Amino acid sequence: MKKIRILVTVPKPLLDEISKPEDRARLESFAEVIYNESDRNLTQTELCEMIRGMDGCITSWGSPRFTKEVLDNADRLKIIGHAAGSVKPYVTDEVFRRGIVVVNAASVIAISVAEFTLALMLNCLRRIPDFMYSMKKRKWNHELERKFFTCDLRGKCIGIIGFGFVARRLVELLRPFEVRILVYDPYVPEEVVSSYGCEPADLDVVLRESDIVTIHAALTEETRHMIGERELRMMKRTAYLINTARGAIVDTDALVKALKEGWIAGAALDVFEEEPLPKDSPLYDVENVYLTPHIAGPSDERRHTMFGVIVEEMERFFTGKSLRYRVMPEELKFKA
Repeated sequence: MKKIRILVTVPKPLLDEISKPEDRARLESFAEVIYNESDRNLTQTELCEMIRGMDGCITSWGSPRFTKEVLDNADRLKIIGHAAGSVKPYVTDEVFRRGIVVVNAASVIAISVAEFTLALMLNCLRRIPDFMYSMKKRKWNHELERKFFTCDLRGKCIGIIGFGFVARRLVELLRPFEVRILVYDPYVPEEVVSSYGCEPADLDVVLRESDIVTIHAALTEETRHMIGERELRMMKRTAYLINTARGAIVDTDALVKALKEGWIAGAALDVFEEEPLPKDSPLYDVENVYLTPHIAGPSDERRHTMFGVIVEEMERFFTGKSLRYRVMPEELKFKA
């Protein structure tokens, strides 16, 4: 019987960030492992060459895409494990058509993004960054002349767009705040949404009734610029928009206009249509928006658990056990 062979495309510096020595030792205990020893991601050509004779492949951020050319060289490939969240940039429909199993670590990232989203909500409502900045300028509260109006999160209406791993974790974190939660996700059955104590709703209802709208959808042709001028004008003037999903779901030009003209109270963005955010972006000059550099994903603490999750999935697969984090082909259409 041939020994299981697994290719790890993750460059060594990144592998050190997302794995522990015991994870690599565990992988090596049941498979012959070929590592990417360089300090960069493999090229498409390199993947074509290295994938031959491999039963499994572990990828992460920046790994090359599994195109038809790569798959034609993958003569033994049975499983791809993505040690990160979204597989959309790396996996094609052809992967599934060839019967190759895909797993990812989206569930690991979900709690980090959910916690970060909750923090952004509180920052928007309580204007914490603004007060901190003012204190650095040696301005005490009365010197601000009540410039920063603040609100509580408790009792507010929260609108969630997209109801995957992150959104469901966020709902758990929001429970102590006794909020009303509206959810728009046409791909999730209403009974599933209701089972989390949330109300299924149309997008327009979510936008009109929510005090905070938070985006947790995948970027698809359907969701690109889903939030544009029409949608922003529907929101309350006192409402906030939060995006920790994908930048292009929101029309940036429309959002800048909405923020400057006061259609909404403000926004908090961790993702952008173009990343890194260009230095000439008008978002930098808008007062009522908080910007963070796409860091809502795994915290430094949680990053070290991602590779281990995939190693365990690989072991389960090759020993005939059920998988916990399998990605199904239909999920490419609507999951991040």
